Amino acid sequence: MADLQVELITTAEAGELDQPFTEPSAEPAQPAITVPEAASASDPDPLPDPLRHARALLAAHPVADGYSGLPWALRELPWYDLELGESGVDADVPRLRAGGVGAQFWSAHVPENLSGDHALVVTLEQLDRIKHIVDDHPEGLRLARTASEAVDARHCGRIATLIGPARAAAIGDSLATLRALHDLGLCSLTLSGTPWAGPDGLSPFGEEVVRELNRLGVLPNLSEASEATARRVLILSRAPALFVRSGALALRDAPGNLSDGLLTTLGEAKALCLVPLAAEQTGSSIGEVADHLDHVRRLAGPECVGLSGMYDTTATHPEGMADVSRYPHLIAELIERGWPDTELAMLTWGNVQRALRGADFTARATRERQRRQAAAG
Repeated sequence: MADLQVELITTAEAGELDQPFTEPSAEPAQPAITVPEAASASDPDPLPDPLRHARALLAAHPVADGYSGLPWALRELPWYDLELGESGVDADVPRLRAGGVGAQFWSAHVPENLSGDHALVVTLEQLDRIKHIVDDHPEGLRLARTASEAVDARHCGRIATLIGPARAAAIGDSLATLRALHDLGLCSLTLSGTPWAGPDGLSPFGEEVVRELNRLGVLPNLSEASEATARRVLILSRAPALFVRSGALALRDAPGNLSDGLLTTLGEAKALCLVPLAAEQTGSSIGEVADHLDHVRRLAGPECVGLSGMYDTTATHPEGMADVSRYPHLIAELIERGWPDTELAMLTWGNVQRALRGADFTARATRERQRRQAAAG
């Protein structure tokens, strides 16, 4: 898509790549949102106005869901068909369409007790499983790894599937392994649980990992990382970082939730906090989830907040949000709270697109700079 393509930086700009990532161009024009008129008294099943409004908005700006555990959940099923519908999981193609979902990040995480070669082997199995699942459901799903590929999938009537995050334990202390996982389609890596990304922050090798993520176009995920690691990555990374499942610590004291200070910092860095639909982190009701979205939006800014369904994981979901078809009800709650359509469009689709474009721009610019440096001797 021409409106989503970003030109490589010029020669003069190449020397400025040590500056933090700055959006290279304005947001592309968004499709107009047409809200249906209120239902008439003769309508046999009229929807409340906010829900009608939410469905219309999601038709133009679908949800880019930041975390799905579907690949791991499908391991437990002897047979499934996601295009016809599958009651054994929280997400299938009919319910994704009903929920206005246009893209999902499919987690390649593996159990926390795995490390070393075992973690790598199981991660590779996860990546292979994801590709086979998508290949087996071509009418509903399509693999994507960039903003333009996600938009193309949507325009073809498919739900974009992005691979990641994966645990950093899978790469050990090998940048070559990271490159190999990227070649297999990995889009995001969780920076925690390793000797080089721990409670005290990043080691020198950890900083090399962040630079390589930028060069490859892989988004760093900081949700499980220590605050010291998160703050260092926010300074070091030239592309936007993700917190793929983090709420507000001020509202609920739960692992993975972020302090007000860190939320402010991630807003300054133009990172992206994806608020999870998980009762243990953001509460047991739609209203409590909306409270977290309001809080992150206020401190980090409307361009730095998104949604993470946490479907097909061990998380307990808020009442009324049992599966992916329920997203319109959350959007309707935000509409009733006065969120403007422009900010709702950023929340559901635009902010994830910005992060993907930022990763792609940074990767191409970094490789171009290295090419020019090599050519110069």
